[in-house]
Amino acid sequence: MTKVRVFETPDAVGEYLATKLLERIAAAKQSGRRFLLGCPTGRTPRPIYRLITRQLSETGQDISHVILVMMDEYLIKDSGGFEYAPASALWSCHNFARREIAVPWNASLEVQQRLKDESIWFPDPNDPASYDEKIADAGGIDVFILASGASDGHVAFNPPGSARNSRTRIIALSETTRRDNLVTFPEFENLESVPSHGISVGIATITAAKEAVMVLTGEAKAQSFDRIQQSKRYDSEWPATVIHECAIGELICDADAARHRAKP
Repeated sequence: MTKVRVFETPDAVGEYLATKLLERIAAAKQSGRRFLLGCPTGRTPRPIYRLITRQLSETGQDISHVILVMMDEYLIKDSGGFEYAPASALWSCHNFARREIAVPWNASLEVQQRLKDESIWFPDPNDPASYDEKIADAGGIDVFILASGASDGHVAFNPPGSARNSRTRIIALSETTRRDNLVTFPEFENLESVPSHGISVGIATITAAKEAVMVLTGEAKAQSFDRIQQSKRYDSEWPATVIHECAIGELICDADAARHRAKP
């Protein structure tokens, strides 16, 4: 059964996860191995990344062995197929990873302690299947941070109907996913400006992780909380239920998403 933890605020969720992740990262360093962290972009993980930044500034912890396994990226059509959205675009996942994770985390660290540029991974639109192989060859994802779409329960760019055995692939984004991302990134001027395709890890990519946490914050995620709670296994009509299929899974919410105040 998936464990549920409810905290009062998104910052309390962020504090809990920042502490948990940095402890795991330190343990990996002590044992001489890399630490693969599966990372989403968007509103939900921002408090987690911000609280990690704060703790790193206080401790000076070494994160040079960390690999960020990014979940997805928007794609733009070109004459030969697809290419990444411009890294200069504020809504691109490459831009987010640099601006909201790598730069803040590294800011207070010595050069030898910092996250390396080459340790931020994205799936390749020219060879999507290679991402799963690369992850497996590196020992697998240690912890995958997950978030759910508010309107349809999508995870990364996996829409309702995504197969349990799906892997990294190019996906035509549903209108509900695009509308959710229009809210997430105000830099999009209208729905038409949100790309129609993306590359994304699959459901099986997520469940292959050693551990995963599904983070739900805000009233808009109350429906997802209810759908996950009502399910006991993966329901393709609400992909966020993937958390039930993870070897070690935890559902972490704030009081608004869980519709009740957190217990002490």
